[in-house]
Amino acid sequence: MKNFVYPAIFTYDENDKCFLVEFIDLKGCSTFGKTINEAYLMAQDAMGLYLSDLDNYPKPTIPFSNIELNDNQFISLIEINLIEYQKKYNNISIKKTLTIPTWLNNIAEKNDINFSQLLQKAIKQELHID
Repeated sequence: MKNFVYPAIFTYDENDKCFLVEFIDLKGCSTFGKTINEAYLMAQDAMGLYLSDLDNYPKPTIPFSNIELNDNQFISLIEINLIEYQKKYNNISIKKTLTIPTWLNNIAEKNDINFSQLLQKAIKQELHID
């Protein structure tokens, strides 16, 4: 399981009446929401999208008590399970070519084996993904 927790600075924008969210450790990753709840959900989504493109994940800044904040700001920890996020949003099927011996293919076809389902199941099992 790939759970990630990163601190984010929430800033209430009085002019636009919304909460801006900026991650301390994920440079360029930001979003906003009209309510705190919406901003938090948008932050999870932005973080999932950002982390999905990375191979090496930045270390979260904790503790963050030395970060100076304005009166209209606070820090919240944002958590996401990256595997669950990717299952939800990156579930587009792609075509893969595989090679197996003819004799095995013949037996599998006679037994109505769905190669795609079997391969997905085997990969998930190998990677310990539910």
